[in-house]
Parts: sequence; C-alpha cells; structure tokens
Amino acid sequence: MSENSMSSTLISRESIAVNRFGYGARGDELAHAKADPKKWLSSQLQTIEFSDNQPSSDDVFVAHAKFQKQKKLMKQQQKQAQGSQAQDKNKMIKSAARKTYMKMSAASLKQAITSKHSVSWRLLDFFSNHFSVSTSGRLMVGLSPTLEREAIAPNLLGNFGEMLLAVEQHPAMLIYLNNEKSFGANSRMSKKRKVGLNENLAREIMELHTLGVNGGYSQTDVIELAKGITGWSVKNTKKEHGTGFVFRTYGHEPGARILLGKKYAQRGIMQGQQMLRDLAMHPSTAKYVCTKIAHHFVSENPAQSLIEKMQKTWLNNQGNIKQVMLTLFDAEEAWLESPQKFKTPREFVISSYRAIAPNRINDRTLFNSLTNLGQMPFNAGSPAGFSDEESDWLGASALMARVEWSSLVSAQVKRINAEQVMATALGSSISQNTYQMVMRAESRQQASTLLLMSPEFQRR
Repeated sequence: MSENSMSSTLISRESIAVNRFGYGARGDELAHAKADPKKWLSSQLQTIEFSDNQPSSDDVFVAHAKFQKQKKLMKQQQKQAQGSQAQDKNKMIKSAARKTYMKMSAASLKQAITSKHSVSWRLLDFFSNHFSVSTSGRLMVGLSPTLEREAIAPNLLGNFGEMLLAVEQHPAMLIYLNNEKSFGANSRMSKKRKVGLNENLAREIMELHTLGVNGGYSQTDVIELAKGITGWSVKNTKKEHGTGFVFRTYGHEPGARILLGKKYAQRGIMQGQQMLRDLAMHPSTAKYVCTKIAHHFVSENPAQSLIEKMQKTWLNNQGNIKQVMLTLFDAEEAWLESPQKFKTPREFVISSYRAIAPNRINDRTLFNSLTNLGQMPFNAGSPAGFSDEESDWLGASALMARVEWSSLVSAQVKRINAEQVMATALGSSISQNTYQMVMRAESRQQASTLLLMSPEFQRR
C-alpha cells in the first residue's frame, strides 16, 4: 500500500482498463484484466442486445395514436359536464407513458450495471449522448429511449456512416428536430399547401453529429443539406398504414445539391443518404468525433498524437468504430497513470452499483438516483447532450447530493463489506489515507459512503 496521497497515487494498468474505459469493476474483473489489460479491453467490444422486451418505437406510435383518440373523446366528455373525471383519466394516460419511459431507462441502466462487457455499454452511452434527444412532449417521452436501442446499438461496432444514417432516419431524431415537417419550397407538396424548409436537423447533423462547429461548413451548406433530406418524415398513424420512417417523394426538393463543394445529382431519398455517407467520411468528422471519444474515455486534454492515430484509423477503415476503439486501447497516450476524468452522475451511479453488487435494484430508485444527481435519462434539454466537462459536475451542491446518495445506497445494502468493495472496485489503486479512513469508519454504512466519495472512486 502506497504512502502517497491521491494526488500522486498511480493507477494500475488493470484498473485503468476496467475503470477508465469501462464502467467500473464488478466481481473479479480486475483479476481478469491484470494478465493482459489491452487484450481484455479488445474482448470487451461486444454487440449490445436488449433482451428486456421493452416497447419499440412502433409500439410507442401505436400507443400515442390511442392516446390522441382518447384525448379527443375526453374533450367531448368535458363538454358534457364530466370534466373532473375526464381530467383524471387524462392524467392516468400521461403517467402511463412516463412509466414506460422510466422502465426503459432503468432497464438500460441495469444492463450496464450487470454486464460483463461494460466497455461496450460506456461506448453506447457515449454515442447516445452524441446523438442526444430529449423527452420534450408526450410522444418524445416514449420515443427518446428507443433511439439508442434501434439505431445506435445495432451499429455500435460498425461504420459510423451506417450509424449516422440509422440515427437521422429514426423517428425520434426526425421528430425531435422537426424534420418530419420539412418540405422543399419547389416540391409538389409546397405547391398544394403552405409548407417550408426546416433547417434544424441539417444544422445539428453538421455542427454536432459530424463536422463540428469548426468543421469548415457554411450556412449555405446547411441549407443544401436541409434540402437534401426534405421528405424524410414519419408516418401519420391516423391516415397511413404502419408506423415509423417514411420518405415523402412529393415533399422532396427537386434538383441537384452542392454540399461542401461536391455536387449531388441523386434523386429522392438517395440524395440525402449520399450526403450523410460523405459527411461521415469527411476529415473534419474524423477529427471531431475522435477528439470527443478521446476526451470522453481518456482525458479532458487528450494528446494530439492520440487523436491523430484515431483519425488515421477512421479514414483508413471507412469510419469503423471498433477499429478506432482498438487504436485508442493500443495507444500508450491513453494509459496515463494518474486519474484524468471526474465521473458524471451516470458513471458514478453505474460504477457504484457494479462495485456494491446489491441483490436487487428498484427501477424507480435507480431512475430517481440520476434525476436527483442532475442527469435524468434523455433530458439533456439540448441536442448537444449532457456535458462531459468536470467543471459542470463538481459544484458544492452536486457533491453534497453525491454524499447523500452514497449514504442512502450504503444503508440500503445489508451486510456491506467496504474492504471487499474496495478490493473489487479499486484493487491496489488506492492511497493509504483512503484505506485507513474507510477501515476506521464507525459503521459499515459510513465506511461504504467514505469509499464511494473517495477521490479514487470519484475519478478514473
């Protein structure tokens, strides 16, 4: 055990692998990673499958259509002097949608907590935040959790271009950024009734999803991309058979487009699709997304040489995410021996439960934990997603909330052994000061709370 304080305590290679790149150690993961940390990391990249039978986006649309129908009926009932009863039913229907959203969010968290491949779950959460959508409005309450399940997870270890296409054509993203009502000024639909171009999705694709704000594009490029994806919409369950994405040919802006100096003469849906594929392979996209990945996994100031290695892999492998991650794992610049990142609330809660390993985790308790700590699932409130900056999570009130949460969780888990949890979660990467403080605690609950709030556990 080192006599050094945390400021100079070095992290073991196995702890870096499990805690920095993954969601924290569970069981004997540190022992498994110790023999060959890089090999252990590469084995962590596994396809994520959701096996919890939660509603799909199609199910959400069907439920929403029923809600609208019932809402209309309730308005009629209100006019017939049955207002209070109808209002009560309306609240019940709305709360049902929120319960589904909570269950879906909690189910994803639970799988991240219990998974043997937490590195993949961290990667999923990274891209889910990269393509952020929020629960604004009743329909988005149900749709938001389905985006990562249906568009991101299936493409997590594939090429970024395919993930990008799946995300931008998913109903959650189309509705969140209003593209379902974006139609060309010269389209057949525009000639029949007043409709217009909506630039929201195109702007966020370029600023947040691909090139980055300094990626070298102009407002003209935003407009051209917006025109290229006109007609990308969702089915109207009241008038159309089925649910989900639909391309409305009569709403697409006719003619060729010029994006970043390249001409796109394709017609219909293929025009926007090719634009997105080219954006995915643009050098600015490679730089922007690789920098974000390095910032998230390694450090708020990642080495330029690390980013350049990842960019090169991106451009040489058609934006293959798995290959980019393997390059990250293999680079020595990623294995800094001192703690680099302060855990976000989501990282803190997941890693805490992985270390403590309670027999049962209540859905509502889990969901409320993140809500109370300031990172309510799918509620960033902005297409930019939740912050990945330490300064945004390190305030006095935020730390006090973590102390209270740590104490509450420690009290809920019976017969918790802080020394065992310390060995499971941190192994040898702990200071003498923290070890003694935990071991001298007056109770099991206090010991566990001190461990969870220790610098070694709060950082990775």
